[in-house]
Amino acid sequence: MTTEPTVRPDRPFFSSGPTSKFPGWSLDKLKTDALGRSHRSALGKERLKYAIDLSRELLGIPDDYLIGIVPGSDTGAVELAMWNMLGARPATVAAWESFGNVWIQDAAKQLKLDNLTTLDADYGEIPDLASIGKGDDIVFTWNGTTSGAKIPNTDWIADDREGVTINDATSAIFAQEMDWPKLDATTYSWQKVMGSEAAHGMLILSPRAVERIESYDPPWPLPKIFRVKKGGKLNTAIFEGATINTPSLLATEDYIASLEWAKSIGGRAELIARADRASGLVYDWIDKTDWVEAMVSDPAKRTNTGVCFKFTGDWYDGLDDEAKASVPKKIVKLCEERGVGYDFNGYRDAPPSLRIWCGSTVEAGDVAALLPWIEWAYAKVKEELS
Repeated sequence: MTTEPTVRPDRPFFSSGPTSKFPGWSLDKLKTDALGRSHRSALGKERLKYAIDLSRELLGIPDDYLIGIVPGSDTGAVELAMWNMLGARPATVAAWESFGNVWIQDAAKQLKLDNLTTLDADYGEIPDLASIGKGDDIVFTWNGTTSGAKIPNTDWIADDREGVTINDATSAIFAQEMDWPKLDATTYSWQKVMGSEAAHGMLILSPRAVERIESYDPPWPLPKIFRVKKGGKLNTAIFEGATINTPSLLATEDYIASLEWAKSIGGRAELIARADRASGLVYDWIDKTDWVEAMVSDPAKRTNTGVCFKFTGDWYDGLDDEAKASVPKKIVKLCEERGVGYDFNGYRDAPPSLRIWCGSTVEAGDVAALLPWIEWAYAKVKEELS
């Protein structure tokens, strides 16, 4: 296709984080009464608690699980869980993309766990999770943000497990169902599936996770932003609207607005359906297009949020490595110059690829409108490099 398409996405925002705002978002939808007030004021804590309560309702989190707002986005939440809980038992950290490998490095080089097993796999694959023993603590990424590979199920987590599970769910939660009985510490950030502002993380703890934190004192120092115990017990105020450090009440209001939007359209079921519809369009297009292929070959392991695909075919395979790496960059540049698609290049550590965010705030119609522009841009790049 060498002629520019005529249909343009209404909302050309396809970044995998921060992701697109929800349809109809505007600043005037945010309540401002709490701005300029202390986060420890009655109003500040009320709004933080409201964000927690709405999260519980939309995600179907069990009543006996605790939900807290913590510093440092999803990274802070994952590392808070690791620093507080690991070291009591043997641990396995499983990774199949960039961020999971960060958790491996944390366990091996920062915490220096004595009894550590690491499982990793190439982009697009998932390691043999069934090999993990029920006595191990487990750290894993539900959905590989940078590879598009998700766990197909939680059958590999034993019902009678002795260890705890730490689940980095940031690019899955709200778009995929969580199996709460199998999860002890689950983390995510506001700027992923709900398209809200960054810097804040969510930490969801099961009763088993609470028991671990209260019964175990790790041998390493804990920075202030990781300290969740007070007098040897979990500081439950953190899970009732208090926070370890000062949160942004403006970002909190933005997150609340996204949760209220989600509730208004039908809640979690509709959020999942929206992601399924948008990602389904991309996978159908991949199947019909002979010069791309999904990063993840197994359909059961393909995400419905950050859909990753790479290039194939005689022309592309004949390019040198530098030219191959330039193809997705040039496609994105052409689309950005015309204002039809922003920020959908593959992750910097991934193989040369494109990654279209299809999470719940993205309209399927905008994804459908983007795909012909990618075809057009690919044809232009092919002309240039041939």
